[in-house]
Amino acid sequence: MLTIFGRRPSTVRGFCDGVSRRDFLTVGGLALGGISLADTLRAESLVKSGHSHKAIINIYLPGGPPHLDMWDPKPLAPVEIRGEFQAIQTNVPGIEVSEMFPRMAQMMDKFILVRSLSDSDGAHDAYQCMTGRKKGERQPAGGWPQGGAWVSRMQGPVNQAIPPNVALMYQTGNRTWGEPGDGGFLGVAHAPFNLLGREARSSAENMVLHGITLEKLRDRTSLMQSLDKFRRSADQRGQMESMDVYAQQAMGILTTSKLVDALDLSKEDPRVVARYGKSSEAFQRDGAPPMIENFCVARRLVEAGARFVSLNYSRWDWHGPDGMNYPKCREECPLLDQGLAALVTDLHERGLHRDVSVVVWGEFGRTPKINENNSRDHWPQANTAVLAGGGMQSGQVVGSTNRNGESPQTRPVKFQEVFATLYKCAGIDVQNVRVFDVSGVPQYLVDQGNEPIAEVM
Repeated sequence: MLTIFGRRPSTVRGFCDGVSRRDFLTVGGLALGGISLADTLRAESLVKSGHSHKAIINIYLPGGPPHLDMWDPKPLAPVEIRGEFQAIQTNVPGIEVSEMFPRMAQMMDKFILVRSLSDSDGAHDAYQCMTGRKKGERQPAGGWPQGGAWVSRMQGPVNQAIPPNVALMYQTGNRTWGEPGDGGFLGVAHAPFNLLGREARSSAENMVLHGITLEKLRDRTSLMQSLDKFRRSADQRGQMESMDVYAQQAMGILTTSKLVDALDLSKEDPRVVARYGKSSEAFQRDGAPPMIENFCVARRLVEAGARFVSLNYSRWDWHGPDGMNYPKCREECPLLDQGLAALVTDLHERGLHRDVSVVVWGEFGRTPKINENNSRDHWPQANTAVLAGGGMQSGQVVGSTNRNGESPQTRPVKFQEVFATLYKCAGIDVQNVRVFDVSGVPQYLVDQGNEPIAEVM
């Protein structure tokens, strides 16, 4: 990965290495192989301006959020099932959500609740939320591509300044919560371009352009000197050949400020940023930090040209002996409520709600019956996802669970069906498009029988 450091203001709290989150940009897998400096600088004049395009924002909640305490309340169930929270009415008659989501309730006409996800793998892993597939199932030669890799392969880049498939995935203590997936048999060129944390796709674990800060990116003299130094150093270490696959991405990113601008919330209207709320940069144990501002960054990345943005948000595994399910719900859910309401409001105000799809989910649901620690354990039998935007028919619930939230009662939905829906909203024909894997076997984006959710199209 390439790391570009910025100056650290004295007023900003930094990480343990003295660098603030807002003062550095880590670009996973960036490379400079095969690009002359003249070509690099000349390419700036070729960068296209951004324009309206189809895109997907994939918000992953690591750890398994409790569906009954959030978006599938059971007010008529026994107290040991329904828990501590009340169900509240939304602006769509007949749809209720937990009292922890009052903002979403007021604009439920802009959301879709899929309450009958039925095929959760059951493992603490981002894989299914990133690919739609179970990690243990048979893999094609080269492996299954992550969702954004398919979009990148089918749709290509909007412009040369922003990779079509990007991620805001923090490296987490529980490693599998921070993995955005990869390009699979589509190749590393379509893998998620992770803007946070370390990225293992490159043979070089850490590549730093010494002397180039965010403040100096427009200083072409310093840029040329640092690029020359970097290239000589990489040649000596034998790294250039392995980095050639990222040359096109490197060219665009290093010759425009579009990516840096998209990540810089100081360029956003402060009133818009304030709507998202303010969260902590502290990591939640072995999960991700609750950086709600990244929802706004995701929208800015889409506006700049990204087609698929994946992010991990906070930590939702609270069933240990400390009995933190309800205290953590009271802490985490209102912030998530505010962030999702702000994101969807943003999309509508900017006219992006017809083109940009949003999905919010975790790897599984939680046990309907509260355990002896006043918490809920793992429960892959039932799970919930939230959808918005993408031109979908919002203001509805797809599927239902039984009286106690134990299993789907109507309209079971699979992860691949959700991905098929997102792909169709992005303009991809999931039934007919196929790509040959590295063994020459044709592969489809989703398995046969997994079609877009008809109710929302």
